[in-house]
Amino acid sequence: MSKARVVISAVVVEGRSQAEVARAYGVSKGWVSRLVARYRAEGDAAFEPRSRRPKTSPNAVDADTVDLIVRLRKELAEQGLDAGPDTIAWHLHQHHGRTVSRATVSRYLMRHGLVVPEPKKRPRSSYIRFQAALPNETWQADFTHYRLADGTDTEILSWLDDHSRYALSVTAHARVTGPIVRDTFRAAV
Repeated sequence: MSKARVVISAVVVEGRSQAEVARAYGVSKGWVSRLVARYRAEGDAAFEPRSRRPKTSPNAVDADTVDLIVRLRKELAEQGLDAGPDTIAWHLHQHHGRTVSRATVSRYLMRHGLVVPEPKKRPRSSYIRFQAALPNETWQADFTHYRLADGTDTEILSWLDDHSRYALSVTAHARVTGPIVRDTFRAAV
């Protein structure tokens, strides 16, 4: 037996007060009052659970605006322009006089299948950062390609201590070779 049926029978059949029944069953007096009023108006239909969804949505975006959002997305994408929610919301406001939030634009783009979801990325918490237990226990070398302002290509060779992340040596070369790596290692030691 549902709690609603028990509460209604306690008030209507047993003749107990609504406040007493509310205390006894751990519910609010307002709920008991609404339930009894609904029972008196509708009979046994009052025992059926009701949806809490509002009957109307006065702030809902109208169909014309939704069509405009979809059309703008396609037009901007065809022109090779940014067609994201921020841009579409800006166009709606500036050119069409309609104010729609970025989140609303995004929601309608998703509903119409116009957003390709990015693949799931590995969470940062799963990255394993290696680190030596003691200073100078392990070193690592790395080189990075860099183009100078005059267009010259250069490679930057760096040596790091894996414990402290201290830069032991940082040198720039036209091209990093095995002998250069060996020589910079010996100089750092």
